[in-house]
Order: sequence, then C-alpha cells, then structure tokens
Amino acid sequence: MPKPAHPLVIRFGRLGDTVLLQPLLHKLQQRYGQPCDLLAIGAWPAELYASQPEVAEVLALRAPRRPLLLSRERWRAIAWLHERREAPVYVCEPQPRALLRIQRMLRLAGVPAAHRAYLIDLPLREREHWVDHLLRFGDGTPTAFQGRCDALAVDPGAAPQLQVDASARIDCERWLRARGLHGHPLVLLQPANKRTLRWNGVRAIADDDKAWPVQHWAALAWTILETLPSARVLLCGSPQEADYLEGIRAIAASEAVISTADELPLTRLKALLGCAHSMVSVDTGPAHLAAALGSPLVVMFGAAAPTHWAPRAAPGSTVTVLGGASCHARVDALTVAQVADAWRGLPPRQVRWRAVA
Repeated sequence: MPKPAHPLVIRFGRLGDTVLLQPLLHKLQQRYGQPCDLLAIGAWPAELYASQPEVAEVLALRAPRRPLLLSRERWRAIAWLHERREAPVYVCEPQPRALLRIQRMLRLAGVPAAHRAYLIDLPLREREHWVDHLLRFGDGTPTAFQGRCDALAVDPGAAPQLQVDASARIDCERWLRARGLHGHPLVLLQPANKRTLRWNGVRAIADDDKAWPVQHWAALAWTILETLPSARVLLCGSPQEADYLEGIRAIAASEAVISTADELPLTRLKALLGCAHSMVSVDTGPAHLAAALGSPLVVMFGAAAPTHWAPRAAPGSTVTVLGGASCHARVDALTVAQVADAWRGLPPRQVRWRAVA
C-alpha cells in the first residue's frame, strides 16, 4: 500500500498557538513516516519551524480575513491545498470564524471530507493542557487513512522543542558583539502582549488583565542587576512596542537595561533565547518560545487558566508560573518581590549553545 502524502496541519493562531503545535507535528511525523506541511497565518511560522525535521513546508497567510474574492493570497493557498488534496488533514482551529474560512478553502480545494479531522470534534478535558489535547487529537485518523498509519501512545509530559540553526547562531553572535553584550548573562523581559497597544496608544492597565505597571518592570530590572551585577537586562517586544519599552528603560535609567524592540527578528530572538540566562514574561507568545528553547522562565498569568495554557518547559529547563484565574485574575496583583523571588529560584539553565568566545 503506498505511503500517504505529508500530513497537513492547519491552525490560524498567534505565535504561542503555533509553538504549541510542535509536539503534534512531531507525533504525526512519527505516525505517517513523513514530515508535516503546515498552513498557518502571520509573519512567523516559516522562521519558527525552519530546520525542524517534523515540518516539510510552511504556507502562512498574511491577511487571512480579507474577503476571498479580493484575496490573491487565499486563492494561492487554495491551489496549494489542492495539490495536497490526497493528504490526511488535521484542522486544529478552535475559533469559529477562522474555522469557517478554513472549511471553505478546503472545499474549494477539493479536499475530501474523509481526509479531514477536526480538533473541535474532540472536547478539551477539565485541567487538560492544550498540548495534551493536541496529542490526543493526533492519535485520531481521518476516515480515509484508518489502518494506514501507526498508532502511538500520548506522552502527557510532552513539551514543544525548537532548534536554532547555525546561520541564526552566527547572526546572534555578531549582534551580541556589536551591541557589547557578548560574555554577559542575558536576562530577557517581555512586558507587552497582544492587548498592550491600541490604535491610539497604550491600553489602560485596568483594561488588560495581563498588564504589569511599567514601574514594576523597571524595579524588577534593578533587582535583577543587584542580584546579578554582570547581567544585561534586555527589554523584548515588537517594533510597534518600541515606545512602550523605551518608557520602561527610561525609568530604569541604567546602561545595563537595553530596549531591543527594533533588533530582534524571530530568528535572532530564537537564537538569543537559546543562550540567554533566563526570561520573565507575561502570558504571551515569546514566553512559549522561551520555554521551547530551554530558557528558564517566569511567566505571569492574568485571567487565562495556566492549567490549559502555561508554557511547557523543554527537557532540562524550568517554567515557573505566577498568577492565573484560580489565584490572581490580574497580573498587576503580583508584586515585584513575588516575581523577583520566582526569578531567583530558577535553576541554572543547561545551555544548548554558547556564543563563541
């Protein structure tokens, strides 16, 4: 019997959602004997899964909400799906509107219903982590492929694991030297999340359960430098968040606190997380990225449930979760002392790679 085509995984999520797919992609590669193709959205999926052996090809839509009749990008994606119409398709999308767009694209691409499996048909269990939910989903098989691939047991401790390729390491080393950061322990702070900025500026802290006051971030940076004087504290975020991060840097008023908002494309951020001392973050995508790259992590949760959504520590690393719906429903309920104590309690990382001396 011929081998099936590359398994196809579809998820129209943000960075953290896409990171959490990695154990599923690995499981499907094992089951079907071939790496997966991935249909996603955003600017990050291709860079995120570069050099990952469980991924063959990535197609990422930049404007997935544009009406189909006006979107050349979506029509190209439909043609791409049509080329893969004989593949087993795992649709991991839980959001109803995005799911409708995906279903329409699959129909127009001629992907048979018997080739598709949907995560929404497998309810999330109480206290089940999203990764474990995805792995249970990966145990299932679309009707047309039943009996044609191996079954594997779910590993309830599975965690995303990402690799850093040689070119990204070289780029990161050059950047560290150019910025005078080489040889210093690097502690990364991720203050912003997707809700931090509005069209007219920074969202009011009362309207964002993941927000931590900028004064707290500056005070945390001071505490880190008191504890680890040789460290450099890097404020991470997107270019759009540069002014917000600059506000924190200005309050900290230390040459050892540096805003990197315009300097960290995803490949460099991956490499940096692969050698950093540690990270402190709110519940957002880069926290999942840090955990997947083995960086010791403190992550602060607001109203979301860490039981389902906490970053999973890669083997040999540690994730410490603070807050969450069952404890504190808002990040600003956490004190600087609580976060600093959690950071001090992180064990030393097992470095995957070290910048060349």
